Amino acid sequence: MKHIFSIEDLSARQIMRLLERSLEFKAGKKADFSDKKVMNLFFENSTRTKTSFQAAEINLGMKTLVFDAATSSVTKGESLYDTIKTIQSIGVDLAVIRHFEDAYYKELENIDMAIINGGDGKGQHPSQCLLDLLTIYEKFNHFEDLKVAIVGDLMHSRVAHSNSMALDKLGADLYFGGPKRWYAEEFEEFGPHKSIDELVDEMDVIMLLRVQQERMTGKLSLDDYLDEYGMTLERANRMKPTSIIMHPAPVNRGVEIADNVVECDKSMIFKQMTNGVFARMAMIEYVLNG
Repeated sequence: MKHIFSIEDLSARQIMRLLERSLEFKAGKKADFSDKKVMNLFFENSTRTKTSFQAAEINLGMKTLVFDAATSSVTKGESLYDTIKTIQSIGVDLAVIRHFEDAYYKELENIDMAIINGGDGKGQHPSQCLLDLLTIYEKFNHFEDLKVAIVGDLMHSRVAHSNSMALDKLGADLYFGGPKRWYAEEFEEFGPHKSIDELVDEMDVIMLLRVQQERMTGKLSLDDYLDEYGMTLERANRMKPTSIIMHPAPVNRGVEIADNVVECDKSMIFKQMTNGVFARMAMIEYVLNG
């Protein structure tokens, strides 16, 4: 394989192999890609994904070429395709791309270099999905019949799209929460919609989503969001003793999750970030080894 554009590109078996390899890296396993060059092309702002990929690349000994969209020839009208052909031509082995357009990667399918999708519009986020799966797998050691709820801004979330596909492949029982208007038809095939108060008593995993106002046509009042749809301390305390709370971040404290829940015992939010480095190491190795 040369590319990972979508979680749909991976079978359940391939996902599990990537998770096992991620755990090997976390346990101290080494791999040497010091003969490979990588460029991270981020056309949207990012803290976690970009720096996590950079850390993974350093751990693998890769040589990183710097790319800044604001000073690149994209500002002169160069297409994404021509940009990627350019960096392929100068000897870059791997491109990690985040782009604001949904499915931007379709025009890059025949590019003869490794590409990992770092997030496309409201579409897919395979590396976030893999680190989320790794966090769940570390906790429970299986996916079959786990009750997992994805709660929040489903419509605008590439995390929701990727994770629902992957968790369904792996045998989890899926549920959804948040404003009902964001529960689109694409999620109905994976599981039912329930209120947050119904979900907290039953779920093994509650995965909260950031409200993405920047992707909405009009501003949404968030004054009552936490009370109606979010994870308060009272709701967290009602969860089963073994249950966990997740969030892909950045976190809107006091909106989808109360400030005093972000770092509570059930919260895996910062562990997810730690796991992101090892999950991305596994993905990089996977695409470069073909």
